[in-house]
Amino acid sequence: METYIDIVLFGFLILTAVAIMRLSNLFAVVILSGVFSLLSAGLFVAMDAVDVAFTEAAVGAGITTVLMLSTMALTTREEKPAAHSRALTLGLALIIGAALLYATVDMPPFGAADTPANTYLSTDYIERTYEDMGLPNIVTGILASYRGFDTLGEVVVVFVAGIGVISLLHARTKPRGKKDKQRGDA
Repeated sequence: METYIDIVLFGFLILTAVAIMRLSNLFAVVILSGVFSLLSAGLFVAMDAVDVAFTEAAVGAGITTVLMLSTMALTTREEKPAAHSRALTLGLALIIGAALLYATVDMPPFGAADTPANTYLSTDYIERTYEDMGLPNIVTGILASYRGFDTLGEVVVVFVAGIGVISLLHARTKPRGKKDKQRGDA
């Protein structure tokens, strides 16, 4: 059953990506990019990577979508014609995709019990988390202590993105107020 969910989510990701490539309306592209991020978050949840899914949903679907919509308010809604050949872009995408597929050949199967992460790290975390920190929740112990710098980095990314959104929205509202005052004085 889980395999079917993964296949359906991945299929929706492909359909969304194709739709994004085919559209020239930037508003629709931004909204579909947010949908793509939400589908990615769902796929991460299906792979039991809830912390990555949370970050993808918050940054990818949430903050990035707001930033892009704010940027669109300052630009046009339609894409300008490409100055280069689409065949070049497609060829480059196919080459990069083939290289990525080639790189995954040597990877162990997902969730295989004999991988280093499942052989050494997980058993060590399970055995030592409570005695090292006194926390009964292993995930909290891993995220707060063992992967503390990684978690701090994720929080900093979300914080900086939030500051960026606030800055963009604040910068957008200032000129309007000045223009309105100038119009009222005239």
